[in-house]
Amino acid sequence: MKLLHIIIMVLMLVITLPAHGQNALEFRGQLSGYGAYNPDSDLDLLFGGRYIPELTYSHRLRNNQSLDFMASANIYGSVLMRPFDANTAHGDVQPYRIWARYTGGQCEIRAGLQKINFGSAAVLRPLQWFDEIDPRDPLQLTNGVYALLGRYYFMNNANVWLWMLYGNEKTRGFEAVPSNENVPEFGGRFQYPVPAGEVALSYHHRTADTRDVTGLPAYKKVPENRIGLDCKWDVEVGLWFEAVYVGKTKEVGQLTHQHYLTLGTDYTFGVGNGLNVVAEHMLASFDEKAFAFDGVVTNISAATITYPLTLNDKISSVFYFSWEEEAFSAFVSYEHQFRRLVGYVMAYYNAKTNEQLQQNELLYNLTGPGLRLMVVFNH
Repeated sequence: MKLLHIIIMVLMLVITLPAHGQNALEFRGQLSGYGAYNPDSDLDLLFGGRYIPELTYSHRLRNNQSLDFMASANIYGSVLMRPFDANTAHGDVQPYRIWARYTGGQCEIRAGLQKINFGSAAVLRPLQWFDEIDPRDPLQLTNGVYALLGRYYFMNNANVWLWMLYGNEKTRGFEAVPSNENVPEFGGRFQYPVPAGEVALSYHHRTADTRDVTGLPAYKKVPENRIGLDCKWDVEVGLWFEAVYVGKTKEVGQLTHQHYLTLGTDYTFGVGNGLNVVAEHMLASFDEKAFAFDGVVTNISAATITYPLTLNDKISSVFYFSWEEEAFSAFVSYEHQFRRLVGYVMAYYNAKTNEQLQQNELLYNLTGPGLRLMVVFNH
């Protein structure tokens, strides 16, 4: 983390150099307030708010080069309560994004606390390595990672990514074991166009830390390698797949080797204003031996349905079904855009056996049925 802070300071000093073009300083933010009712919870009422202020600065250089800087914070508070009986409150102020970026020609370099995501899948994402975006969240919130990211874009639309992460100990995506924050992580991705689509190969190396994971041998350092292959085509319908293998070099039971495969498709039906349907299925296996598929095997299907009622109104839904657990989860949202506000009415049912789904610590995904109201103001 200290290395990244030094890099940011150096880039900020460069901003003071003479400009060749216009500089732009912009401040904006997002304020949201919400309330929820979850009858199956001991504390069945939830009220909260969040403000994400964002400051960006852009500095133009010679030959279509530029330096950009972003700083934003996550200021939030919430209270879970049972009226006139019990309550628990939580709030904090945390950095949300802090990064500096150099862009020149066909390349860019970005350093700091940032969002990194890629892949072809929409809901069940084996390549969700660095973010925790939940498809049920209208705001698509996610914590960032401290990283140095470089990307180069070729003239034929191929591109290559290289990254290094440091100081990130939280789990992300489908991770069950946190990283050792004192050991750098590194990897890359190569994406290449193919007829009617694109194919990509990704790799990542990290060191896991199992000391705080119940039921696993306590190792401070467990080297882990990930390799992912994904492809997406746009034909009469959208088609894609993501396949990921995760292997650890020390035996940690059924988390030693993990395998993920997602197949997906989407199509917009010519009904009214256009009914978009996305369907995916993911096979996940957790084994003591690589590609044995004799440990814990999980099959999950997911679908999203989106329909715009008007230019200002939209209905969207997300459904999950776990075949082994025979567990069904559903989320339905109505969105209305006012002149300066956006309002949401959301109803949901989350199965109690919901551990296989992505978890986002910025959200309260309570089990059972529930209703949530949210108002968002962007400035």
